Amino acid sequence: MLNFAVMQRVLFHSTIFGPIKSRRLGVSLGVNLTPDDGKICSFDCLYCEAGFNAQGPGTTGFPSREKVACMLESRLKNMSEAGEPLDVITFSGNGEPTLHPDFAAVIDDTIRLRDLYYPCAKVSVLSNSTRLDRADVCGALLKVDNNILKLDSALTGTIRLIDRPCSPSFTAERVIDEMSRFNGQCVVQTMFLRGEYNGRMIDNTVDAEVEALIEAYKRIAPREIMIYSIDRKTPAEGLEKISKEELERIGERIRRETGLNVRVS
Repeated sequence: MLNFAVMQRVLFHSTIFGPIKSRRLGVSLGVNLTPDDGKICSFDCLYCEAGFNAQGPGTTGFPSREKVACMLESRLKNMSEAGEPLDVITFSGNGEPTLHPDFAAVIDDTIRLRDLYYPCAKVSVLSNSTRLDRADVCGALLKVDNNILKLDSALTGTIRLIDRPCSPSFTAERVIDEMSRFNGQCVVQTMFLRGEYNGRMIDNTVDAEVEALIEAYKRIAPREIMIYSIDRKTPAEGLEKISKEELERIGERIRRETGLNVRVS
């Protein structure tokens, strides 16, 4: 019998999904730029609700730019005609959206359709920050309203434990440098957790971790910092959700030492 950590698959089985109520973004219509029957990601996070990359990429592949635009327009048109509210169009799904080969063009299409049907809605991209070395990706991220970049630790060793980047050359130092080039036109999102995986202890709430993150936040100077913890079952067992009270204490320290806006959720 397979272990649950291998079996877990909480996938979005369509390119456009929702709208759903997001705890951080409001009424959100989702866009999944990865396959609808598998997972493709440049991280293999211990806490990813879509499960581990070992489940495979599926068979459907990346949806074409044309398919994304057609499906998104159909959904937005129907919602608008029905008078349904919409706060945000959010790129997330079964992996890393910026891996899509036409990511920049898809963003252009989305902004055009947003302006046509829901001009007051925001466009958000939830990215793991692994593609910030590409000019086309960075250019597209600068066009969206909420360029939300993951930074779960400012220490490479901890990122390798929690996020498990697929590239052996990925380092915290490099990604922090790349994030700083947005000149504040970004939101940084950090998942706090503790626990054990494969005999190794994980805890990014300790002083050394928080201090390193604070220095990174100062350098990046984002518009906002979002900190949160586990909200759903994780593919790796043995991980602990950080309480709202502890998150608030961490958030207050970050505010005090950086002067930046911190949202705890």
